[in-house]
Amino acid sequence: MRFPIHIGTERLALGTVQFGLPYGVANTQGQVNPEQAAAMLGSARAAGIDTLDTAIAYGEAEMLLGRIGVTEFRLISKIPALREPVSAVDDWVVAQVEASLARLQVPRLGGLMLHAPDDLLGPHGSAIARGLQRARDAGLTERIGLSVYSPEQLATLSDRLPLEIVQIPANVFDRRFAETGWLDRLTANGVEVHARSVFLQGLLLMPSERIPSKFAPYRPLIDRWHTWLASETSSTSPVQACLSHVASYEDIARLVIGADSFEQLQVIIAAAAAAPKRAPASLASPVSPLINPAQWNTL
Repeated sequence: MRFPIHIGTERLALGTVQFGLPYGVANTQGQVNPEQAAAMLGSARAAGIDTLDTAIAYGEAEMLLGRIGVTEFRLISKIPALREPVSAVDDWVVAQVEASLARLQVPRLGGLMLHAPDDLLGPHGSAIARGLQRARDAGLTERIGLSVYSPEQLATLSDRLPLEIVQIPANVFDRRFAETGWLDRLTANGVEVHARSVFLQGLLLMPSERIPSKFAPYRPLIDRWHTWLASETSSTSPVQACLSHVASYEDIARLVIGADSFEQLQVIIAAAAAAPKRAPASLASPVSPLINPAQWNTL
């Protein structure tokens, strides 16, 4: 299913990692406190955002969401990596989902994904896949799928699990899933696609002078981004440009956005009124640590 080419808050999903962890290269405020989290959720729902993205690995996020009350939202969560030996892995998966639902205080998830999808390649891969399908068949989640990091990873894993929902990274620098044809293929197979890293952990929103020195090897591309932004009309903000670019891909159902504060969320909500606009192809990055925040600690 393809989605209308417009942004609109109905295509946004509020990411909640900041509710449980001090997350993001541009985050200067730390973990969102409970009062601010409640205000952000109320504002998001009032603005028409109906989906929340969370995960068991997001610290206290699920517990906080449950205390605030999120029954009016569609919840997407993720199973963590299997770190310790367990006797019945499929039972472990189902138990993880049930515990997640208890923390969130909701009867069912809208989507359930593997946070460490390469676990499907390990010795317990078949049991993990079986556990996800058991959770779906038991009515604990509407859809099951993967949170992936590259087209190559998705290609390797796509036949290990019946995919119904997939989360991918996508932003002005990272266009790999579109350029390799995976967006078209997923949509043709009825898979619901969510895009994260729309702001690249906030790097795309940072003033040029505040960007950490470790990104110096990628400074030419970052400078091209800022030059293009400056060439746009004065009414186009970095937030609008980031949202507009990802929203221009009609195969993406939800843009997962994160905010460090109530004020940041208001800026994002306002920017969602902008028209979609694809950023220049010259801003696409080759495969590198720049487009994979998991590798930033190696810079």
